[in-house]
Amino acid sequence: MTRLDRLLRPRHIAVLGAGWARNVIEQTARMGFAGQVWPVHPTKADIGGVRAYPSLADLPEPPDATFIGVNRFATIDVVAELAAMGAGGATCFASGWTEAGEPELQARLIAAAGNMPILGPNCYGVINYLDGALLWPDQHGGVRVDRGVALLSQSSNIVINLTMQTRALPVAYVACLGNAAVVGLAELAGALLADDRVTALGLYVEGIDDAAAFAALAESARAAGKGIVCIKSGKTEASRTAAASHTASLAGGGAASSAFLRQIGVAEVATPSELVEALKILHVHGPGLGRRLCSLSCSGGEAGLVADLAAPFGIDFPPPSDAQRARLGEILGPIVTVANPLDYHTFIWGDGPRTTDVFTTMLAGYDAGLFIIDPPRPDRCDPAGYEPALQAIVAAAQATGKPAFPVASLPENFDEGRAGALMAQGVVTLMGMETALAAIRAAQVTEGVADWRPLAPLPPRESVLLSEGDAKAVLEQSGVAVPRGVQATDLSGLDVSGLTPPFALKGLGFAHKTEAGAVRLGLATLEGQADMPGAAGYLVEEMVGGAVAEVLLGLRRDPVYGVTLTVGMGGVTAELLADTVTLVCPVTEAEVLAGLRGLRLWPLLDGYRGRPKADVAALCAMAVRLADLMQDPSFEEIEINPVLLRAEGAIAVDALIRRV
Repeated sequence: MTRLDRLLRPRHIAVLGAGWARNVIEQTARMGFAGQVWPVHPTKADIGGVRAYPSLADLPEPPDATFIGVNRFATIDVVAELAAMGAGGATCFASGWTEAGEPELQARLIAAAGNMPILGPNCYGVINYLDGALLWPDQHGGVRVDRGVALLSQSSNIVINLTMQTRALPVAYVACLGNAAVVGLAELAGALLADDRVTALGLYVEGIDDAAAFAALAESARAAGKGIVCIKSGKTEASRTAAASHTASLAGGGAASSAFLRQIGVAEVATPSELVEALKILHVHGPGLGRRLCSLSCSGGEAGLVADLAAPFGIDFPPPSDAQRARLGEILGPIVTVANPLDYHTFIWGDGPRTTDVFTTMLAGYDAGLFIIDPPRPDRCDPAGYEPALQAIVAAAQATGKPAFPVASLPENFDEGRAGALMAQGVVTLMGMETALAAIRAAQVTEGVADWRPLAPLPPRESVLLSEGDAKAVLEQSGVAVPRGVQATDLSGLDVSGLTPPFALKGLGFAHKTEAGAVRLGLATLEGQADMPGAAGYLVEEMVGGAVAEVLLGLRRDPVYGVTLTVGMGGVTAELLADTVTLVCPVTEAEVLAGLRGLRLWPLLDGYRGRPKADVAALCAMAVRLADLMQDPSFEEIEINPVLLRAEGAIAVDALIRRV
């Protein structure tokens, strides 16, 4: 039981607000809601032909759910009265709260609600297609179902659009958060997933209010065999004030949110179409789709196209086994080249048994199969000739127990009725080749790290930039190797008698010394060196040789996810290369190494064309050491760019630390 049960699965619904109330009443009647609907209006005897009550106090009993369609000021009074009488919860439709610059008004609403859950304000509400219960004042495209996915959105319009899909996705719930003043993302999502009839969860998220709670939700959903797929909007850096580091530009925007979703095992997609198609897979097959895929089509063009489109998604097609080759060769004959993707030509077209044999033989050796097939449009053509192939796909899926996906090159080439009939047989049709591949990749997302939670975020604070010498002293105390050096307030105070040339001379007080002309390299002596305009002091160090690669390592506070770690190819071209991976702390050395292996330029660290291999183990250890250091709340940002990786060892050559 959750505190949202009465609101989501009500026995009776109260409705306030004449115009919007009529819409809600009509929607509940259309959906066949078996419970009672109680309009409340001080002067009207009925609304939409349903008897109206003059006040909440006149209702037969406290309502399980209430749609509040009155103005924002009256909404506060209604919420207070509902809470006092023990109502189950409400949705608050009115806008004009925090989103309109009125946070004090929203605070009054929160106080009025007390322990009673409310959705919103500035929220359309919720639709329960399982029981026909709606607190929803607008049209929608859904129908009653016995089981299906839940759609949860921070945008009412986007989720309305999703209900209009004609792709055979069964939708069990639609719910909106609005301003999420009382009920947040994790709580509402958890309540929806708690219904045994819900198979998966689709999200449109603009912001995550409690990252730790959401991570716990994702873990419990996985344990229940229910996948979550998400569109995360608001990825531009425009809403953030960038710090002075390279890390700020490379780890900003959507990098942190994508890293967080990846680490908790939530699949991220880019478009509503991808969301719908991924949810269809999760609805039938659950999360964790296998990665060994085959593709079959009767055209070489389709085989080549699917292979090309799959590459950006990290999807490849392993070759068939020798036994598969032999059997497929027997069925298809010597003209057909047995490969994956397989172009089986048209020799078997219309022959149901032979087509079933080919499809079953191929699918049996893989985790799942794509079957490229575009039935002709029925208004101008006769699609009957495609039925043997479609039924062969069903037969192959049933014989092997493996997911088999008919994939239409264009989404309009498969109609909802045919897709629904196939889904009833356990076969998910995917609409649009590229969208299908994105959905399959999303369904392949594996579970997150058990019991992992992000570090708690901290409020914005003023911080100061340490000098590079002081920053390196902090790093050295933490066990990070740095070059030997000395610093002074002016050039004449630099004593290099204990150092070995060549030297690197740096002016202090600059976030980006190279751009400020505050770095001089390869010096045999400091004699004759001129002052650097604007420098707040100087640091001279022994230059480090034997580098295999220059790497960036940066950690910074994130207002939602606590602390992020960014690691990748560094140096002065770090932002130009933009070849980094971002993780959310805490992290392990194994997780950092896995991230490094995903870099485009990973081969340069791994002995490309006979080059020495970089000591990435030392880099991973350094990353975890600094991530541990960031658990000290006085640190705001740490960046090392570059870390010079050698065949043995890693040295922090340049350092930037912001501290409170």
